[in-house]
Amino acid sequence: MEKKHKIIILANEDPDDHYYWIKSCEKYSDILQYEIINLTHNDWLNNILNSNADYLLTRPPGLTAPFKQLYDERIYIISEILIYENKKMLSYWLQANNIPHPKTWTFYHKKEAITFLKNTNYPLVSKINIGASGRGVKIHNHFKDGLNYVDEIFSARGKTAKVGPNISKGNLAKRAFYYIQHPGQINKRIKKHISVSLDAQKDFAIFQEFVPHNFEWRVVRIGDSFFAHKKMVTKDKASGTLIKGYENPPLSILEFVKNITDKYELYSQCVDVFETQKDNYLVNEMQCMFGQSDPYQMLVDGIPGRYYKNGGSWIFEEGDFNKNKSFDLRVRYVLNVLEMNKYKSK
Repeated sequence: MEKKHKIIILANEDPDDHYYWIKSCEKYSDILQYEIINLTHNDWLNNILNSNADYLLTRPPGLTAPFKQLYDERIYIISEILIYENKKMLSYWLQANNIPHPKTWTFYHKKEAITFLKNTNYPLVSKINIGASGRGVKIHNHFKDGLNYVDEIFSARGKTAKVGPNISKGNLAKRAFYYIQHPGQINKRIKKHISVSLDAQKDFAIFQEFVPHNFEWRVVRIGDSFFAHKKMVTKDKASGTLIKGYENPPLSILEFVKNITDKYELYSQCVDVFETQKDNYLVNEMQCMFGQSDPYQMLVDGIPGRYYKNGGSWIFEEGDFNKNKSFDLRVRYVLNVLEMNKYKSK
């Protein structure tokens, strides 16, 4: 019997974050075996070194700064992945690599931040370093508003993100009914809200130039599969609203993201992109993990599927590629890599 591939799933502060990895790996139990190692435990490194694993699967945390720092430090020992839920590092990385993006400023001195606010253009966007689904993003329309924000950031308490149900996502009745059916999930959700409410950003402020937009493109790459849809703006925000536009994406934006992800070998990535004018793009966010509220990531002429590049042409393939919140597609990509490496070594 042929030896199975060995997969390590790295758990983090959220006990449910690796659920979809497990679900996907169990579908391929005939050709792989998996083990769970908690990256937050003291014996994490010995367990990884002794595992003899072929591949590590990770779900970076995005709740609190201490565990995010722990993750960054420990994952750095394994592989340099520091831009997930780290807006400071992402802005530095985009600038260092000349990737088009909105201008971003990070200030560790209150006086420097105030001087900037006095001389900048409004509106202006502020962001907290850790915050998905639009959490911690605020539009400042004048100096006084920005000053109040800076006063809070540099106060003893710091700035905390708004917690509680995200009303902008809509479907409140449907979401309430879900928790009635799954009462055990309520305590988990409350614990997450408490963790976020206690995690304050302080002593540094992040500002970004405001780019007028009615939507931003979310482009997803997993292996050789590409998807794209619009995240529509509601109340000045596109992130976290779950309101999407499934118009046919321009092939130029797929090419834009492919060039970036090819160059830096990012094969499980979503890239949120502003389209300032035709074929002119700015990277707003990049994440290796992302939410999925619909069973697909793209519709072309109303049909779910993926794009892939064949030679010089983009080919659309109809199909259900985003099952299990796209984790199945990630695991299939990992298996393809392992199989290719196995044949290369023969």
